[in-house]
Amino acid sequence: MKAVVLNCTLKASPEPSNTGALAAVVVEGLESRGVTVSTFRLADLKVPPGVATDLGDGDDWPGIHEAILDSEILVLATPTWVGRPSSLAQRALERMDAMISETDDRGRPVAFDRVAGVVVTGNEDGAHHVISELCGGMMDIGFTIPAQSWTYWHLGPGPGPNYLDTEQGHDWSRSTGHTMAANLVAVASALAAAPIPAPPSS
Repeated sequence: MKAVVLNCTLKASPEPSNTGALAAVVVEGLESRGVTVSTFRLADLKVPPGVATDLGDGDDWPGIHEAILDSEILVLATPTWVGRPSSLAQRALERMDAMISETDDRGRPVAFDRVAGVVVTGNEDGAHHVISELCGGMMDIGFTIPAQSWTYWHLGPGPGPNYLDTEQGHDWSRSTGHTMAANLVAVASALAAAPIPAPPSS
């Protein structure tokens, strides 16, 4: 089984990524269950705006798209900015919009039988709103969202330290991250055994 993690931090490497640090907990949980994980840090790549799979020369999205189609699990990891997903998380959804009209050899949307989850970090509140927005978008594209397929780390209202600046709340985020990984693998395995049928023709 394979998984793709899209780290939608706004920070380019080598700047430390709080979102990447929490996503690594989920990666650990996936790898402990035999999943091979590929991580893409979108801030390090050229992913122009648009709703097509391939926007031509210099567009790095086609490689990400190929990796998603070669995997069973997608994890969208984002910081919270002004109570919303990062602009790069929104851009990832917009680029995946093209998948709605792409079909497999059984006439099904290519996201069928793939599961997705969300990782959120931020020193402000809004995690559940961000999770809802991203999960809703990925369901529209065709991904299956398992129960409790998310983890987050937030300190609540107001400014404060970042995930990498404190150990506060890490135990809870780690526990939910490992539960997220287990649930993603369980539902991906169930879909492999009993695939979603093609949509009705009428």
